[in-house]
Amino acid sequence: MTKSEVALIRAAQADPAQFEGLYRAYAGRVFGYLYSRVGSRSEAEELTAQTFLAALERLPHYTHKGYFAAWLFAIARHKAADNFRRPPAEPLQAAAQLGAEQDVLADFSERELHAALRQHIAALPAQHAELLRLRYVAGLSFAEIGALLGRSEGAVKKSIYRCLDRLQRQLEVEHV
Repeated sequence: MTKSEVALIRAAQADPAQFEGLYRAYAGRVFGYLYSRVGSRSEAEELTAQTFLAALERLPHYTHKGYFAAWLFAIARHKAADNFRRPPAEPLQAAAQLGAEQDVLADFSERELHAALRQHIAALPAQHAELLRLRYVAGLSFAEIGALLGRSEGAVKKSIYRCLDRLQRQLEVEHV
């Protein structure tokens, strides 16, 4: 944890109005992670808001042990898990939401590659897909992921590299 991060946390603990600095530092990464989990922009926005609201409520009890990012992403993971337990949206509502979503990738071949990558990641065991989301979507370090999941940094690094190797081999076979 950097000194500036510790300063932001302490300031927010002393005055909740200072929480905005933490929000600005992490909102994009939390949103990206949640979007990769739920696949819907509006749901990811809602879950991001819920994550930061829960973090703000729990911040007075946060201790400076470990990584703040691991603590925050643990909250985000729980919010995503809670979201999957909810009953599904009505079909018309889901269709309208799907129609509102836009694919941000402009190039077709890049879109095709991303679709194949998403498909292969979705086929991975849940723990492996989660590791990749935390590392490449949320941008967490190996140490932060280890702290979040209760694993050593080395074990996380090895697992991620194995997943990447497996994905690369699958994509090469598919596109040859």
